[in-house]
Amino acid sequence: MASKSVAVSVPVDIESTAKQLVAATDDRNSQRFYHGTRADLKTGDLIEPGYTSNYGKRKKATYVYLTGTLDAATWGAELALGEGPGRIYIVEPTGPIMDDPNLTDKKYPGNPTKSYRSREPLRVAGEVTDWQGHSPEALKAMKDNIERLRRLGVEAIDD
Repeated sequence: MASKSVAVSVPVDIESTAKQLVAATDDRNSQRFYHGTRADLKTGDLIEPGYTSNYGKRKKATYVYLTGTLDAATWGAELALGEGPGRIYIVEPTGPIMDDPNLTDKKYPGNPTKSYRSREPLRVAGEVTDWQGHSPEALKAMKDNIERLRRLGVEAIDD
């Protein structure tokens, strides 16, 4: 699939945005993407923006999130709110993707977690059923840190 251009409707640094889109799409044909959640989905289902977010204040999500690493998808599955077991799906973007600024700009230089987001749906291509969760200690530490940030007024997802 060829890279696509993106129309931007808010004032941004065009050069920075172009670099993010190029970085996210250069390797797209050979990249496998994942989405961690608690939703029970089937192959062919679409994960779309516009639903209540699994994180933060649970407002309507403007973007859908995906990652190129199983570890980041595991965190998504373990930290998602809701009932049911955590699940990790193999997903295919149906439109342009860009670096997720919640991680790349605010926490890590570059994009070492291979975390992306899109305003277009993700198509479920399969499910990873043999993933290994984080240790109970690591999960507790992550949840404690998220709660500490919440008390400080730091939102988990800046949509």
